[in-house]
Amino acid sequence: MFYFSTPSKESSSRLASHYIRAINVFILVMTALLCICPAKAAASSNSDSVKPLNRFPRMVQGYFVKSVRRIENRANERRAGLKTKADAEAYVRGVREKIQQSFGPWPEKTPLKPRITSVVERDAYKIENIIFESRPGFLVTANLYIPKGRPFPLPGVVGTCGHSATGKMINIYQSFAQGLARQGYVVLIYDPIGQGERLQYPDENLKSKIGVGVREHLYAGNQQFLVGEFFGSWRAWDGIRALDYLLSRDEVDPKHIGVTGNSGGGTMTTWLCGVERRWTMAAPSCFVTTFRRNTENELPADTEQCPPNALALGLDHSDFLAAMAPKPVIILAKEKDYFDARGAEEAYQRLRHLYGLLGAEDNIELFIGPDYHGYSQENREAMYRLFNRVTGVSDATSEPELVIEKDETLYCAPRGQVCELNSRPVYSFTKELSQQLTAQRRKNIPAAMLKRRIAQVLGFRRLAALQAKEPPEYRILRNWRSRQFPKPNWTTYLVETEPEILAVVYRLSDERLYSRPPKGQKRAILYISHQSSDAELRSEPLIKELIAAEPDSAFYTCDVRGIGESQPDTCNENSYLGAYGSDYFYAIHSIMLGKPYPGQRTRDILRVLGWLKSNGHEEVHLVAKGWGTVPATFAAVLSDQVKQVTLKNALTSYSDIAESESYSWPLSALVPNILKSFDLPDCYKLLKSKNLKQIDPRGPNGP
Repeated sequence: MFYFSTPSKESSSRLASHYIRAINVFILVMTALLCICPAKAAASSNSDSVKPLNRFPRMVQGYFVKSVRRIENRANERRAGLKTKADAEAYVRGVREKIQQSFGPWPEKTPLKPRITSVVERDAYKIENIIFESRPGFLVTANLYIPKGRPFPLPGVVGTCGHSATGKMINIYQSFAQGLARQGYVVLIYDPIGQGERLQYPDENLKSKIGVGVREHLYAGNQQFLVGEFFGSWRAWDGIRALDYLLSRDEVDPKHIGVTGNSGGGTMTTWLCGVERRWTMAAPSCFVTTFRRNTENELPADTEQCPPNALALGLDHSDFLAAMAPKPVIILAKEKDYFDARGAEEAYQRLRHLYGLLGAEDNIELFIGPDYHGYSQENREAMYRLFNRVTGVSDATSEPELVIEKDETLYCAPRGQVCELNSRPVYSFTKELSQQLTAQRRKNIPAAMLKRRIAQVLGFRRLAALQAKEPPEYRILRNWRSRQFPKPNWTTYLVETEPEILAVVYRLSDERLYSRPPKGQKRAILYISHQSSDAELRSEPLIKELIAAEPDSAFYTCDVRGIGESQPDTCNENSYLGAYGSDYFYAIHSIMLGKPYPGQRTRDILRVLGWLKSNGHEEVHLVAKGWGTVPATFAAVLSDQVKQVTLKNALTSYSDIAESESYSWPLSALVPNILKSFDLPDCYKLLKSKNLKQIDPRGPNGP
């Protein structure tokens, strides 16, 4: 307890006098300091201390959730409409065709050139350390577990690994390979690209310069989209070629061939069920859920876990397993996994209905373990039980005793990295294909043809209809006080570029404006921000130069979706600029939806241009910086309203990214398949007729 005494009136008066004198001294000192150090005083109100506005951080998430829900609802209606065996068989054929559209076409099968680099003898099996080529010069490292003391041929299993630095050598993956071998299975378990002995970006110490697993997958995979490749197809092709090698062995019975894996290996098991018909049984662990659950739960996934156009085609995880029907499959999940167990249950119910129509309801199973993500013993034992029921090779129901090997024992390459054996990295294939596409492309593309090609790669089905639409609806927000912008007054307009998507447009002016933009100015400047109009209005010198150079033009800025005022706050705290963060999350979902993110942002600009025109601005000087230059370039080519173009820190070319080992442009700025038909310099050439000005262009490692 605290006790307070009450001062007398005399002491109170004396204290008040002291306080007044102290305050007066403080004021005099501060005034002197302000006179002596005006720069320091200005620094206290420096624009850098102003936090950029972000009033709509959930807008993009809401849009994508609704898009994915709408697709799932339509797909569920189709599944519910399956009433007969013929319906079910037609459904299986349909999903196989759609999967092929997403993953194909496949490369030519070339010689595997397998070689055994060493053999490890154990009591119940031996391990052959093997290297083969899934593509010419592209080495795959694998361990082949062969049981001893049993008559051949025996059932075979391909093991696919999840994300771990050591790949096939980590204890949980050794465990299922050993466990199967001790029960009588020949098991081939191989390293994924970017893991184990297959780093694609090794440094001088044989460590990844990018980051093992997820980071290498994203880095190589995002770049591949430019040339029309999909990293998941590359990963699946390794699995197909692993199966080719396994079936080349006399010890293996081709009538019993399984595939299993966990996490990223669960992904590959699921995809391999969809793309390869030779499996006779499968057990994906800790992956199968639904795309909707992952989207709603803000769960990022690797590039290979997000097949191009999969959502647009109406595919879901369950459909890749449906492609196996009516062969035996067990979905392995975990109650506490970040891959939502509810989605695993939903996938199971869909498949149970399908398998039931095919007369094989007993061939689809679900097992949900009690713990967290991982191929733990209870999940492995559930897999053993299914495989043993199918093959009859063993009646074991529990896992045999295991002995985990040291990493070095399982090395296939001399020091555990195939780069020392001159294995080609993924990016070298991407570079080679980009160069081939450049040589094949037309050198001078007519304007009308270029517009059609832009519309095609951006996912615009009806460009003319988009441009002919009525002016978009918009909102006018209440005026805020000055944010140290180049003009004293500004108004925020929210332009609805499509349902639930708002482009945030600021109009700067000398007069205070509470209502719609005034008409009477034929020309306007529209600045497309790099990451935030609010921040760049305070920090970007180009903006002040533009306002000074064109005092008679109305001045606007625009944050397209996912930028500035609608920068998402999803996926993880402060993850926006992270390789696995929210900007990537929506970019990769856009590819699954068949609506590339740069196309969505180009749409935003085109609709804002239409809005400007409805307000009397028939001529627009389109200006953009950094990330904003990508959609601005496309919009400038497509819109006759744009009469002048200024691009600062624009990308030199997509070929430069595709042909570089390193790059820093995000997936949200990359356009899938673009290099098959044109490149940015084709756009820049055409825009010369619109007085294009390029300021400090940036290569693959900018802006």
